[in-house]
Amino acid sequence: MTVPIRPASTVVLLRDGEEGLELLMVRRNRALAFAGGFWVFPGGAVDDADRAQCGDDPDEAARYAAAREAEEEAGVSPDPAAMVLISHWTTPVGERKRFSTWIFAGEVAADAEVVIDGSEIHEYQWIGVTRALDLHRAGELPMMPPTYITLCAMARYETASDALAGERETPCPRVLPLLVPVEGEGKFATLYPGDVGYENGDMDADGPKHRAFLSNGSWQYQYQGVSEPPLYPQD
Repeated sequence: MTVPIRPASTVVLLRDGEEGLELLMVRRNRALAFAGGFWVFPGGAVDDADRAQCGDDPDEAARYAAAREAEEEAGVSPDPAAMVLISHWTTPVGERKRFSTWIFAGEVAADAEVVIDGSEIHEYQWIGVTRALDLHRAGELPMMPPTYITLCAMARYETASDALAGERETPCPRVLPLLVPVEGEGKFATLYPGDVGYENGDMDADGPKHRAFLSNGSWQYQYQGVSEPPLYPQD
């Protein structure tokens, strides 16, 4: 059965905190079928009203959707025109639900009040990027690979303006991962273009490694010997 791919959008809301760049993360209701209990950025499906604002341009419809979802899920209103597209992800083949998801970044005022609905979203926190990555690696901030990769990309910046300027100059990766079960562990890895196993799912073959995998409950991004660009600039 062919699973339809739904357009969706999310936005990484940024602010300058007392200790540097912070971003807003929200936790989805554990009862939700998709990403229940995971920490994410505000977002959701693109709807007809979003498309109507931009003459059916899919990138622009996604921009309006991200701003609208930020308002609906967190009570925060970023300026759509000032948001920067940082990546685009398509859910791997084989998943029961598939999305074509644009990820934007946008700055909001340091004192912007966050209001969550208590239904789909149960918790929120403004958090420094390094702190978020540390908590995830300690098993305290469960998330999906695109969220983890986005945090790694944001870790390069000190301020919100730096992040937006930097991402305007960074090529936007458009990613279709290959989902591969990890035998005997009940887990999975996601392979990206350039990985030796991207075409056939053979993770053990000798060759370039471009993938994300779980290690001790947290994601790790591996980029080794790959001719394709990384998902975020490497040191």
